[in-house]
Order: sequence, then C-alpha cells, then structure tokens
Amino acid sequence: MKRIAIVVILILAAAVLGFWRSSGGVRQGLGRVVGAAGAEEKGDVREEIRKSFELQPGARIEIAGINGHVEVETSDTKTAEVYVLRIAGNRDSLNRREVTIEQTATGGLVVKARQVSHGFWEHLFGTKSNENVTIKAPRAIVLAIRGVNGGVVTGDVDGAIEAKGINGKVELGAANDSAEITGINGNVSVGLNKLGNTGARVSGINGNIEIRLGTGLNADLIAKGMNGNVRSETSDITVDKDEYGSHYSAKIGSGGSPITISGINGNVRLTRTMVAATTTERKTTETKSETKSESKAGSKSSEK
Repeated sequence: MKRIAIVVILILAAAVLGFWRSSGGVRQGLGRVVGAAGAEEKGDVREEIRKSFELQPGARIEIAGINGHVEVETSDTKTAEVYVLRIAGNRDSLNRREVTIEQTATGGLVVKARQVSHGFWEHLFGTKSNENVTIKAPRAIVLAIRGVNGGVVTGDVDGAIEAKGINGKVELGAANDSAEITGINGNVSVGLNKLGNTGARVSGINGNIEIRLGTGLNADLIAKGMNGNVRSETSDITVDKDEYGSHYSAKIGSGGSPITISGINGNVRLTRTMVAATTTERKTTETKSETKSESKAGSKSSEK
C-alpha cells in the first residue's frame, strides 16, 4: 500500500509541476525577451521567421508537417517570400518543434516542421506549439502540401497541385497540369483549368467538394464510393448516375483527361471557374477607356 501511495503522490506532484510550468511559473516573468522577434505576452511565446528565394519557372514548393494554417499567394514574380509565425505557451514548448526553410538542389523550396523532442511528462502536461505559414510565390510552380493540421488556402499555379493528409478546410486555386487531393478531413474547393494525361484524383475526403472547371477544359469524370451525390451547377455539363446512385459520370467539353473521385463522405459540386482578365487585357481595356475619356474631353472643348 505504501508503494502505491508513493506512486500516486509522485503522479500528482508531476501533474502540479506540469500545470505550474504551463502557467508560467518557471518562465522567470512574462517580460523577458525571447527569440529574434518574440516576447512572452499573455502566456504566449512568439517567433517570426522570414526568408526569400529566387525560383526558376516550374520549381517545386513543398510544405509539410505544419501544425497550423497555411496560405500560398501566387503572382507573376520570380521570388518566393516565406513568413512563418511560431506560437507556443512557453519557450520549452517552442523548442520542442523546429521549422526548416531551405532551397533544394534542384532549385525548389521546402518548408517543413517537425517535433524534435518527446518528453513523457512534457507530452502529458506541457503546452503545444504551432506555426502559421504564409508564402508569396511565383505562379509558375508545382505546389505540394501534406501533413497539415489546419486550414489551407492557395492561389492558382501553372503546374500541378498536390494536397495530402490535411485536417482542415482546403481552398485550392486552379491547377494547369494535374491535381491530387487525398486524405482531407474538411471541405475542399479546387480549380481545374487544364489537365495533362495524369488528370486529377480526389479521394478519401470527409467533407463536401467543389470542383471549379475551366472553360476550355476537356475531361471525363468518374465518381464512385460516394456517401453523397454529384451534381452540376453549369448548364453545359450533365451528370449521369447508376440506379443505385453511388456511381456517377460526366463528360466535360469533348472529354479527355480523367477526373476520378472516390471514397467521399459528402457531396460534390461542379461549377465554372470565373476567369480573371489577363494583364494585357486589362491594359488594353484601360487604354481604350482613357482614349474614350480624352475624346469626350476634346469634343467638349471644341463645343466651347
């Protein structure tokens, strides 16, 4: 009985110590400076990481193991700007994870986070840290995102999009080569402007899906293993289903690249992508508007 009592006392003492540490009892005050760009405020330790890289067209950007939100903005640029905000309840918790940002030998970019220590008592009673990643990247890239515990938002890319193992809502821009989206616990939205021979694969999704189809896209869609339905919200695409309602098919445009959908616990909507005007088109429109304005101004001056 004495041994059991001693064990119980030790467990209770460890629990109290863990709570004390997570509450800030051993952090030597909330006012001390931590990291290059963080300070403990209201029990939080914050650290910022900023890096930039020049990327060649077609470079691969990979984001993996992130415990937090991921956002990738794309534009007509050659520079990738990476910003990571790390947050934890204390410095020890922050130090138990590390974030690496590096350029690969092939000219790509990898942003990866991982756990570096797993103390038993810290695991039970310590506070956890997370990292929010924001990247401003070129549009001419291949984008791969996997192992994210948080929401994901991206812009359009000229290459392929890959999203795997994500626990959160996923809002992807348009792909112009191929798309692979698997193992998502949340709603998914993805655009498909063009597809190569590989096509697109969407599987293992626990949520509703919106697929935004480009105007000139030619593809054949097949959906099976559905706990939900597939419906088209565009008049030029008709979805056919079998008598049991678990197998769907549709021809998009003249047909061609495969779009395969399987293992979905939710509904699938087919919509059309709203294509924004290109820079050239915008400049042409602006020039025409300016010319018209000048002509009107000239006409009024002549009348006077």
